[in-house]
Amino acid sequence: MRPTGTVITAAALVLVTACGGGSTTPTGGAAPAPGHTGFVPPKIDALQNLGTGEGEVNLVAWAGYVEDGTNDPKVDWVTPFEQETGCQVNTKVAGTSDEMVTLMRTGQYDAVSASGDASLRLIAAGTVAPVNTSLIPNYTDVFDGLKSKPWNSVDGVPYGVPHGRGANLLMWRTDTVKPAPDSWSVVFDPNSPYKGKVTAYDSPIYIADAAVYLMATKPDLGIKNPYALDDKQFQAAVDLLKQQKQIVGEYWSDYTKEIQAFKSGDSVVGTTWQVIVNVAKSEKAPVEAVLPKEGATGWSDTWMVAAKAAHPNCAYRWLDWIISPTANAQVAEYFGEAPSNAKSCEETADAEHCETFHATDETYFSKVHYWTTPIAQCLDGRTDVKCKDYSEWTRAWTEIKG
Repeated sequence: MRPTGTVITAAALVLVTACGGGSTTPTGGAAPAPGHTGFVPPKIDALQNLGTGEGEVNLVAWAGYVEDGTNDPKVDWVTPFEQETGCQVNTKVAGTSDEMVTLMRTGQYDAVSASGDASLRLIAAGTVAPVNTSLIPNYTDVFDGLKSKPWNSVDGVPYGVPHGRGANLLMWRTDTVKPAPDSWSVVFDPNSPYKGKVTAYDSPIYIADAAVYLMATKPDLGIKNPYALDDKQFQAAVDLLKQQKQIVGEYWSDYTKEIQAFKSGDSVVGTTWQVIVNVAKSEKAPVEAVLPKEGATGWSDTWMVAAKAAHPNCAYRWLDWIISPTANAQVAEYFGEAPSNAKSCEETADAEHCETFHATDETYFSKVHYWTTPIAQCLDGRTDVKCKDYSEWTRAWTEIKG
C-alpha cells in the first residue's frame, strides 16, 4: 500500500475545496429547447478521426491530477504517457474553478479537468467541444453511473470523460455523538445538543446540501434536483441554513482545520469527505462517517477538450490515458477518490481502496447528487419557472453567514 501522508492529502483536499468555487453562470448558450433540461450550447463538432500526435499537450488541472514525479518520485503517470505517445505534457495547475474557466478562455490550453461548477460554463461559452468517445477506447470501461450526466453532457452528447468521484459525508466523534447518527437532522436541528460544535462546509454550493435534506423532509416543496431551485425552494434552503448558523461553531474549507477541530473536540459533527475521515482516523481521532439516509451532495470532475485545441490528437490521447486502468488507479489513490474506470479497482496499490471509496457501489452513488452549476434554466426540466443561478447562490451564502 502506498503511504497516504498529509502532503498527498493536502493536494487532494485543496482541490476538492476548489471544486465548489466559482461565482458566474453559463453565458453564450441559446434559449433552451422544448423539454431540454438546461441550455443549447454553440454548435461545435467533435474530432472525427485521431491523427498523429502533435508532440505536446497543454493542460489545465487540479493539483494532484497530473503528476510527473516532481512532487514525489514514486508518483508519476505522466512520464509513461509521454514515452508511449510522444506527447510532452505541459501543465498549469489552477486553484479555483473560476481560474480554470479564465485560463481555458485564453485559447492556450488543450484540455482541462473541470469540476461540475465549471463544466457547464465552459460548454455554454463554446470554450470546450463535444468529445468523440469512439476515439477514447478506455471510455468503454467507465462506470455507467458517470456517463451522460448533467455536468458532463448536454442532451446525451458527451463533453468529456469522467475522472473520478466522491461523496460529501456526515462525520462525528464517536465518544460524544450518541447514538450514531444516520441523518443530516443532527446538523440542522435547532435544538441540537451539539450546538456550537457543529461544522459545515464553507461554500455557496453547500446550499445544495440543505436542498437535499429538504427533498427528504419537506416533499411538499417539490425539490427534484438540489441544483434546480425556484424562488420558494431556494428561500426554504436559505432559511434552513440561517437557522443552522445558530448552532454552527465553525464553517470549514481548510481540511487541516477540520481535522484539528475534530481531534480537539471543538467540532463533533458535520459535513466531510472520505479522505478527511481516513486522515483523521490515522491521527487517532475517534471519528466515523456515513452517507446519511437522505442522500448527499458530491463531486465528479471531467476532462474536457478545448474547442480550438492546438494539439487535439495529443489531448485525446491524454483523455484516454488518464482514464486507463493503471493511471486512473494511481490518480484516484493519490487524490483520495473513487476511480472512474471499473478496471482500475484491480490496479490500486491498496486492495481495499475501491471498497473504501465505494467505487463499484452504484446503489451508494445513486444517493449522491453531484455538484452541478445552478443556472436560470431549471436543470430538472421545468420551463414554467426560473431557477436561481450560481451568482444568486453566492449572494445568498454571504447573507447566510452574515
